[in-house]
Amino acid sequence: MAITGCSVFGGASVEEAPFKLVQKEGEFEIRDYAPVIVAQTQASAGLNYKKAGNEAFRKLFDYISGENEAREKISMTAPVVAESSENSSSEKIAMTAPVTSQKEGDSWRYRFVLPEEYDSVESAPRPLNPDVLLLQTEPQRVATITYSGLSTQTARDSNAQALLSWIESQGLSAQSGIRWAGYNPPWTLPPFRRNEVLVNVSE
Repeated sequence: MAITGCSVFGGASVEEAPFKLVQKEGEFEIRDYAPVIVAQTQASAGLNYKKAGNEAFRKLFDYISGENEAREKISMTAPVVAESSENSSSEKIAMTAPVTSQKEGDSWRYRFVLPEEYDSVESAPRPLNPDVLLLQTEPQRVATITYSGLSTQTARDSNAQALLSWIESQGLSAQSGIRWAGYNPPWTLPPFRRNEVLVNVSE
């Protein structure tokens, strides 16, 4: 398995989920996201954040690397490319950013956003792993805070609280649980990492 197109500084030009910027105030933003197709899997909340992430990431990465039912290879839409010699006849999907995670009861939910060319669940290749599901999200208005460095528990908690306080100061109300997003490969130096906390808000 090989990944190309990245550097230790996090200079990977991957396709990101498109959004319309509604408001920006320092590190805070409000964005409108259109529906997108995502690959989703779960990991046990009994695992710590890092172990849960590793378990979920592997399932999703295997899917976009060719663990799917398609037989036609597609052109890469971003310079970050996953290649697997074990599934050379399966379709390989360009990696997009971000990878999002959210705690739901006794499990963590992780999602990859698929490239825009997949405009419906039916158009995306079906996963071979039953733990990976495809679904279409609803339109969302999302409040975010962006921060760099390692996404430690302390960093996640402090930035989540800062975002919730900012949402309240704007006269808005949270409409979802807290989600975390990572945009860089794990070898990216901490000062160059881009992390976000996201919460759906009322319009």
